[in-house]
Amino acid sequence: MRGMKEPTAQIRWERRTQAPLLALAVAFGVAYAVSIVATEAAPWVGTLCMGVEWVVWAAFAVDYVVRVRLAPSRWLFVRSHWLDLLAVALPLLQPLRLLRLVSTLLLVGRRARMASQVTLTTYVAGSVAGLLMFGSLAVLQVERDAPGGNIRTLGDAVWWSFTTMTTVGYGDLAPTTGLGRLLAVGLMLSGIALLGVVTANIAAWFISRFERDDIEERRRTALLETLTSEVRELRAEVARLSTNPPATSTDGRRDGPRTAPSVHAPGPASESEPVSGAGADSGTPDAGVSSPRS
Repeated sequence: MRGMKEPTAQIRWERRTQAPLLALAVAFGVAYAVSIVATEAAPWVGTLCMGVEWVVWAAFAVDYVVRVRLAPSRWLFVRSHWLDLLAVALPLLQPLRLLRLVSTLLLVGRRARMASQVTLTTYVAGSVAGLLMFGSLAVLQVERDAPGGNIRTLGDAVWWSFTTMTTVGYGDLAPTTGLGRLLAVGLMLSGIALLGVVTANIAAWFISRFERDDIEERRRTALLETLTSEVRELRAEVARLSTNPPATSTDGRRDGPRTAPSVHAPGPASESEPVSGAGADSGTPDAGVSSPRS
């Protein structure tokens, strides 16, 4: 339509690649989980999972490069998306599996925030589930073979992640390695941030609900005031009509407006019309009436 601004090439690219990149993110999560949990699987399973992880990361890296080339101002895009650049460069600087996990999660989160169909509630719920799952898998990978570690199974890792994200920290399970404790710090900070968002979202929902109820109550109050005013006016009109009733005639009908009697001009009387007046009753001609013609 005329008057509507055409989307730029960068926006069109982001819209087209939104669903494929999210699907690749799901494939990355499945590959990472299988490689951590299925420790007794065949060697080719681990190799396949590793290949899927690198392919997904490469897809997000290519997406970032294309968005930079399509941006109207490339330098402004890089400055405003520096976290994406860091996530793309981390696995190249230090090809650790954990860094590749963190970088991919960052890229997925950044792209998910651009989706118009993803609401705040969906984004927060997905972030909580993703942090819980990947935090459990990451700490299990780090702490499972550590000497003196007590997080040995997936159930222990999930329980530790849940208590860490909610900042409860029972202390029955705790990481012993430096990398595991670094993961714990990141999980605690992320949990605090997400819980704050969840709490604010719930509070905003209650406030909006109360505001809607208040608006409805004010509308009903205004309607009742209008009806009360109309009833008051009707009562005043009835009282006025009761104190000043309209005049009625003797036969029970209301007196209408009186009309003046019509006056006819005098003229020659007809031969067949009797002459009215006193002379007609006495049989003598009236003094004011001329005799008939002979």
